[in-house]
Amino acid sequence: MPSIPSNKPYRVGRSPTGLGLFATKPIKKGSKIIRYFGPLLDSKKKKDDAIENKYLFELNDRWTIDGSVRKNIARYINHACKPNAESDVKPRKRKVFIRAIKNIEPGEEINYDYGTDYFKAYLKPIGCKCAACEKKRKKQRAEARAEKARLKARAERKALKKAEKLAKEKAKERAKLKEKAERKSKKKLKLSSHSLNGKSLTGKSLNGKSRARKSLNAKSLNGKHLNGNSRVRVAGKKSAGRKLPVSAPPAPALQAQPVAISLEAQAAAI
Repeated sequence: MPSIPSNKPYRVGRSPTGLGLFATKPIKKGSKIIRYFGPLLDSKKKKDDAIENKYLFELNDRWTIDGSVRKNIARYINHACKPNAESDVKPRKRKVFIRAIKNIEPGEEINYDYGTDYFKAYLKPIGCKCAACEKKRKKQRAEARAEKARLKARAERKALKKAEKLAKEKAKERAKLKEKAERKSKKKLKLSSHSLNGKSLTGKSLNGKSRARKSLNAKSLNGKHLNGNSRVRVAGKKSAGRKLPVSAPPAPALQAQPVAISLEAQAAAI
């Protein structure tokens, strides 16, 4: 770094964009800070017009200051979109001074606006790194993060709402299935209870008369008594002449006849 007299209110130091010029003493608004100087280049001379670097300061259409020399401490002043100093150009004297446009405190970096042409040629392609632009980009990044977080939260709320709706639908469906199963179980239990109480599935008493047939103790299959001498008729047709076996007469009547015959035989023999 170049040596600077101690009576000067500035020093060369590190800045976010590289080297920069910083105030070492309070600098009042309107006061001259430093002169921007270097060899004068005449644009009418091909040799001078061919020189190209980042430290060329144009005074007018003909004269340009080549500030690339190391003794030009003002070349370390960086560009700012919202500066605290400005360039005071005096074309007739072929001089340029950097003047404060704000009160500058010790430790604060000194900067000025390089102009539209320089900005478009050198700064715009890589992005301006001045404090104002960095603050703007920081704000934009913060807004982008906030927007991203907002969209994420919105998506999460939407997904949660959808999940809750789906859970309610499933719960409602399960409740319907449970209710249906309960009704089916109650109906089955009711039918089982009726059967146990002595009623058949058709609603008739099992110990009474059946739909299919009458009691065998009261009537025969064709409506007549089985203990008589009548023939069995099936479905209104005549029988084939075959008699059903008749039940034997009461036992006491059959046992009395042999006794009477025996007494008569004894009388005839006498």
